[in-house]
Order: sequence, then structure tokens, then C-alpha cells
Amino acid sequence: MTGGVTDRERAKADRHASILQAAAGLFAERGFSGVSLEDIGGAVGISGPALYRHFANKQALLGAILIEVSERLLAGGHAVTSAHTAAGEQLDALIAFHVEFALRDADVIRVQDRDLASLSDDDRHTVRRLQREYVEVWIGILAALHPERDHDELRVRAHACFGLINSTPHSVRAQRSAPADRDVRGILRSMARAALIT
Repeated sequence: MTGGVTDRERAKADRHASILQAAAGLFAERGFSGVSLEDIGGAVGISGPALYRHFANKQALLGAILIEVSERLLAGGHAVTSAHTAAGEQLDALIAFHVEFALRDADVIRVQDRDLASLSDDDRHTVRRLQREYVEVWIGILAALHPERDHDELRVRAHACFGLINSTPHSVRAQRSAPADRDVRGILRSMARAALIT
């Protein structure tokens, strides 16, 4: 036992995370309706029915994926902005944070884009609420940089920035001569900043 966490609890958390990762990859590849619990179980080395020890059903698993990532985005957004005081530095840190997310979690972005409607009503409301709060983090910083602009315009700019950043990892990875992630990072950061501050 280390720090109050038993080996069994750690193993359960690791299995939970591996199930979410495998399910996100399969949902991204085939769509929510094209994946069975047996497919997900097989990807992590357990039987489909054994997944019921972790999730009530496939819809609950989808909800866990999208709620977890929405919570992680919101918490990360607050953390990176709290680490800086100047609005310009906060914006740069927030852009860098979101670019890293898009490159690391491209599968989850695809699932969000395609399968949000497959969530239960409660989970969809939770995801939408968390996403709105994340957008407000961006709007607060943009308002400090552009006090003359109204929040509706800043909201449009933030959503457009998300579209730019979130879509690029898919398109560049589909190309044979795609640039390395390190090059994509620099391109996305500079383009996102230009879109937000001009």
C-alpha cells in the first residue's frame, strides 16, 4: 500500500483507464454503433460480460469517455491559466495545452464529433456544461486582451480556434508526408494565436 492506495485499487484504476482508451480508439475507428462490448473486451484482454464490472453498458462507457475528457480539459485549462498572471501568457499557455490535448487525444475528439448524440440525456448535459465552462475560461482571457469586443464575438473566435486545432491532427496523420508532431505543434500554436488576437 502506497499513499493510501492498494495494489488492487491501482490495478482497477489502470484497467479502467485501459478500457476507456481502447473503447475510444474503437469508437473513433468504427463509430459507436459499430463496436460491441465484446470488441472492447477483446482489445483489453477480458470478456465482453466482464466489462459490466466497470460500466453498466456501452452507452455508460461512452459517457465516461466524454465526461472524463471534458473534466480533464476544464481542470487543465484552469491549471495552466492559474500558473500565469499576464493575459498574453495565459493565452499562450492555454493554446499550448489544447494543442497537446488534440495531438494526444485525437481519437476522443473524433468520438465527440460523431457520437455525442449517442450519450444518455444526463451525460450529454454534463458534457455540454463542462464544455461551456471550458469555453468561458478562454473567453475570460480573450476579454482581458480585447475589452472592446463583446463576448459573442469572443465565443465565436474560441470555437473557431478549437475547430482549427482539433481537426488538424486527423488531416495531417492521413497524409503520407505528414509533418512530425513537433512541427504541427508550432504551426497550430502560431495559427491559433493569430486567429485569436487579430
